[in-house]
Amino acid sequence: MKTKIFRIQGKFMMGDSLKPFTRELRATSEKEIREKIYSEFGSKHHITRNQIKIQDIQEISAEDAQDPLIKALIPE
Repeated sequence: MKTKIFRIQGKFMMGDSLKPFTRELRATSEKEIREKIYSEFGSKHHITRNQIKIQDIQEISAEDAQDPLIKALIPE
């Protein structure tokens, strides 16, 4: 399967408040992206899935990617 680049926006609980986040990740589907976000935030911030609110998932082109790690993985 071909991997695509996605931009994910949402909020997560940090203490008593919701903190916004924007991430760019590579995956084959939106379902895979959701699992990656839940796994990553749960691991880093020790929070559960219901403390993560994904608001928007957009497939973006390689030219629109802003994350330097994602850009480095794009073949030229």
